[in-house]
Amino acid sequence: MSATPLFTPTRLGTIDLKNRIVMAPLTRSRATAMGIPAPFAAKYYAQRASAGLVVAEMTQISFEAMGYARTPGIHTDEQIAGWSTITDAVHKAGGKFVLQLGHAGRIASKHNRGVGADVVAPSAVPAPGQMWTDQKQMVEHDLPRALETAEIPRIADDYANAAANAIRAGFDGVELHSANGYLPHQFLSTNVNHRTDRYGGSTENRMRMPLEVVGAITARIGAGRVGIRVSPGHAFNSIEEADAETLYTHYFKALDAFGLAYLHVMRPFMNKVDFDPIALARRHFTGPIIAAGGYDAASAASVIASSSADAVAFGKAFIANPDLVARTRASADLNEPDEATFYTPGESGYTDYQPMAA
Repeated sequence: MSATPLFTPTRLGTIDLKNRIVMAPLTRSRATAMGIPAPFAAKYYAQRASAGLVVAEMTQISFEAMGYARTPGIHTDEQIAGWSTITDAVHKAGGKFVLQLGHAGRIASKHNRGVGADVVAPSAVPAPGQMWTDQKQMVEHDLPRALETAEIPRIADDYANAAANAIRAGFDGVELHSANGYLPHQFLSTNVNHRTDRYGGSTENRMRMPLEVVGAITARIGAGRVGIRVSPGHAFNSIEEADAETLYTHYFKALDAFGLAYLHVMRPFMNKVDFDPIALARRHFTGPIIAAGGYDAASAASVIASSSADAVAFGKAFIANPDLVARTRASADLNEPDEATFYTPGESGYTDYQPMAA
């Protein structure tokens, strides 16, 4: 199929897109230990501003929310100032830019915290496996502390404050990260959430925390500037959803009531599920949908032409191809990404990928 459907404009909430190619949020670990984004991140994001929408990497809402080494935050004045320079660069390059707000929950190590804070989760269930720290290299994930019932509204407030800070920093909107095994996804899960209070057990209760977060964010900055990312059935970070199709049927219906700018749905790539997450979203969510998960130009054009989604997000392809939009339009070959530099400090493998020859 022709890639033409990718180059038509569309609108997500209050955000007008010049095309339907979205740069997916990509953790790149170039910030300082205190979560201040690197100055050269302005070049990285501006290089990719030809996308209809650029979604910035998962950015923590507090030091408690920080899980990985060198990830940026949006909760201190220094972080906000750093992001302001980046949003200016993206807007000058003609791009639209939203910030993904995240809380790592149990996917964390105290060695990666710029300021000491508890590692928290729905329940005291540690994540299996190890993670990288600059101080100790590979370490086990920390044992999380189960959040008290009374603490959960405070986390919703942290998200809302971070959303307001993102708007202050010049972003066009925010995206709540409710996917990939991080805190909101941990509440949705059946293997991490063992709670017996109003935030655990039934489908309704397991959805309560992320829905309260959505409510807090939309109340603060308006629903038209808020998207959410989900990954139904995706087992990344050892998440299990025993009732995934039922869960997301109810979750999508509940999210639809907020009038969000968009729903960003990622297909599983680690495992198979017995339902189509994109089709399920389209049945139960009436707003714009961004599809993600292993699309190329042809399959992305097809999903848009069929009205299954309104835009398609690309991840690794944008790492290695700052001019991905132009390459797609020209049916040109793509650069291959260097996976060894995905999460390393500095500009190598970050700002030095070359555009195609004129």
